[in-house]
Order: sequence, then structure tokens, then C-alpha cells
Amino acid sequence: MLPGIALCLAITVVAVAVQSAEEHALGHPYIEALVVAILLGIALRTAWAPSARFRPGIAFSAKQILEVAVTLLGASISLGAIVASGPALLTGIVGTVALAITASFAICRLLGLPARMAILVACGNAICGNSAIAAVAPVIGADGKDVAASIAFTAVLGVLMVLGLPLFIPLAGLSEHQYGVLAGLTVYAVPQVLAATVPVGLLSTQVGTLVKLVRVLMLGPVVVAFSLIASRLPPEGPAPAKAPGRLGFTKLVPWFILGFLALATARSLGLIPEAASRPVTQLAGYLTVVSMAALGLGVDLRVLARVGGRVTLAVTGSLAVLLVISLALIWTLRIA
Repeated sequence: MLPGIALCLAITVVAVAVQSAEEHALGHPYIEALVVAILLGIALRTAWAPSARFRPGIAFSAKQILEVAVTLLGASISLGAIVASGPALLTGIVGTVALAITASFAICRLLGLPARMAILVACGNAICGNSAIAAVAPVIGADGKDVAASIAFTAVLGVLMVLGLPLFIPLAGLSEHQYGVLAGLTVYAVPQVLAATVPVGLLSTQVGTLVKLVRVLMLGPVVVAFSLIASRLPPEGPAPAKAPGRLGFTKLVPWFILGFLALATARSLGLIPEAASRPVTQLAGYLTVVSMAALGLGVDLRVLARVGGRVTLAVTGSLAVLLVISLALIWTLRIA
């Protein structure tokens, strides 16, 4: 497996260097390393098809390394953020995520997208973009091409959101506090929330970051929920459907989800100090970039081009619904 893993690591090094250059030049990474990695992987795959020598390592990086990364992300989750947000806003965030996933899934299915890709797009829009897609994909058995397509189009709209969201301040008459809530509910990644709110004001940045972190905490329950219904999803591709059998608990809830929940519980109880949480979270981020490079190396652009129009419409429509739901929540809760 070493040649394939080494190739993915090489792409990761370049992607991290690109993000670092963005941070130095622009202050914030508008295109994160995991997006750069998948784009580099796709570009390399377009110019050169990896031989059989590289395939085992690429497959290992796309699945097992990703599962380890999801597990390690639990060390960054603390239930204290939920308590601090207050019951009304917390309930609103949970409701927003649930409604957004449901509406996005319906839009994707109406546009003819496969069930698993529809779930990926819905979770990416509703929770935290690329990270949610990467976390849900192994649970539902999504195809690497679907994962790559979902991340690619979600990434493009994520950057557009950062650039265009401030327009809602005059259009919707939003205060700094309201805009912070809107950014936290709609922008995909935490760094992108900072990029979208820092120019507006400190209050927007603080509120947006808090709302975003609480929204990210929904990833665990959502992944567990989809792990419970994964076996009921319709089969895709030429392989015949297997007869359902009795599944044990570890089959219904994969090992890496159990690990994620265990680390999140330990972090919430103070068993994992902040000094230890940060390097673990950074390691999880690097491993995710490695897995995204592997997914990019498995993408045939001809397949991506065939689904591009429908995926773009699905992601755009889902994002529009999320914006409407988020604005409705702000006005319903009378956030000043």
C-alpha cells in the first residue's frame, strides 16, 4: 500500500502549502486544503491513470484513513458549547439542520440524483460542507465519485457564500448579531465563517463562530442516524441487492462513530485537555486531506461532467432553502 499512500501524502503536502499561502496572502483560507487536495487529485487522474501498484494505497487512504480522521474529530467536540448557546437558539439550530437535510434530500431526488449522493449534498449543505460529506460517506457506503462531485460543487458554492453573504445585511436589514447567526447557520466551514464575518464586526464573528460550532455538533447525531438507515437505502450500480440479515450493533453503528462519540464524551468531561485536543484535531484535519486526495485520484472527469448540471442545481437549490430557513429562524426568535 505504500506507493498509493505516498502519492496521497505528496498531494496533501502541496494542498497544505497552498492553504498556507492563502492564509499569508489573504488572512484566511478561502479554499481549504482538503478542497485543493481533491482538485489536485482529479487533475492528476485526468492526466494519468494510476496503475495497479498505486490502487491499494489509494483505496486505503480513501476509506480507513478517513475513518480514523472522523474518530479523532471527536476530541474537539465539547458539550459546553451547546449549553452556552441557550435552549431557544439550540432548538432552532437543530430544527434548521433537520429541515435543511429533509428539504435538500427532496430537491436532490426530484432532480434525479441517486439516494446516496442526495444524502451527501443534503448533509454538506445543512451541517458543515466538506467535513460532513466526508463523515457521512463511509457510513452510507457512498461511491468515491459521488463524494468527489458533492465536495467539488459544494466547495465552489462555499466560496461564493463567503463573498456574497454580506449582501444580505442591507437586503434583509440585518444587525451584526443577526448576520452572525445567519453566517453560522449557512456558511460551510469554520474558517469560512471567520472570512465572512470578520469584515462585518467582532460581534458577528463571535456569534457566527458559536452558532457554527453548535451546528457542527449536529454531525455526530446525524451520522449515527444515517448509519441506522444505511442498510435500507436502495442499491446503486450493477451489483445486485443483498438480502438483509441480522446486523449487530457494531454493524449498525460503525467503529469510528463509536470512537467519535467516546472522544466527544471524554472531551466534554474534561478528560481530554485543550492542550491535547488541538494537536489531535490538527492530525484529524491532515488525515482528512489525505483521504480527499485519494478520492480525487479516483474521479473520472467524464463521470463528473455527466452529473455536473444536476448536482449544481441540487446544491444551489438546497443552499437557497437553507438561507430561507435560517432567515425565518432569526425573525421567529426575534434576534436583535
